[in-house]
Amino acid sequence: MSSNNVLKGVFLVGLGAASYGMLATFVKLAYKDVSSQGLHYTPAEVIVAQFVIGILAVLGINAFQKTKKKTNVIKATKADVKNLMLVGTSTGLTSIFYYLAVKYIPVSIGIVLLMQTVWMGVVLEMILEKKIPSRIKVIAVFVVLFGTLLATNVLNNEINLDWRGIALGLLAAASFTTTMFAANKVALTISSAQRSLYMLLGGIIVVFIFAFFTQNTPFNFDIFYKWGILIALFGTVIPPLLLNAGFPLTGIGLGSIVSALELPVSVMMAFLVLHETVVFSQWAGILLIILAIVIMNINFKKN
Repeated sequence: MSSNNVLKGVFLVGLGAASYGMLATFVKLAYKDVSSQGLHYTPAEVIVAQFVIGILAVLGINAFQKTKKKTNVIKATKADVKNLMLVGTSTGLTSIFYYLAVKYIPVSIGIVLLMQTVWMGVVLEMILEKKIPSRIKVIAVFVVLFGTLLATNVLNNEINLDWRGIALGLLAAASFTTTMFAANKVALTISSAQRSLYMLLGGIIVVFIFAFFTQNTPFNFDIFYKWGILIALFGTVIPPLLLNAGFPLTGIGLGSIVSALELPVSVMMAFLVLHETVVFSQWAGILLIILAIVIMNINFKKN
């Protein structure tokens, strides 16, 4: 593979990860905004808008691909659709848990909790595949855990984090770990646009159930054009397209390292836009978590 292709892949993966990194800040801004009814937007409204607009956008992408590639398009089987929608339920749960978490804790803390997927993935792989993790992975797990202590600033006795936000952030990480693990094993022969569509369809079922039980006020439909489009673009449409295009060029190892850009971008957005306080020890913890991701993937750099 030429260096130009690798550089292109790094650029695409970096942009995709940066897009994900901006997402939580936009969600937080949506919560602060007031609808035409004079009410603040709820997590249910934000998530429903993201998934509905995301599905419409991905439907458009699939339709475009069908017209462009009339032949050699592998269609999803009934089993593929069923399995992808099942995996998609964890995608919906990830959004629900994460968007609820950032209502109770700062974005800079929420993204650190979401990054616990690094060690959760190692544990899940060990349980499901009965595979003892390598020494490098074990070291990386401890680096992540120590980095998390610093990045969340819990060692500072003056910090009082809402336990609901911590619990929801960890649930989001667990759900996201499930999504990543399963998505890399299900229906790999069909296009990424088809896979994204059926996963979103599975996710929106969970989202609608969540909205039905939690939305206690009239639904503010202006969320769709005020924040829904922006959140859907940065959370559902742009990142998957860029990551799916970039990862084949970078390889899994280098791509995973570059995708860690999501963490500093998210914290920087929270610092600059939301004016959240981020102290030196938190930046040190963030660097340690990124270092752990590098440690876990550096052996695959030749890919």
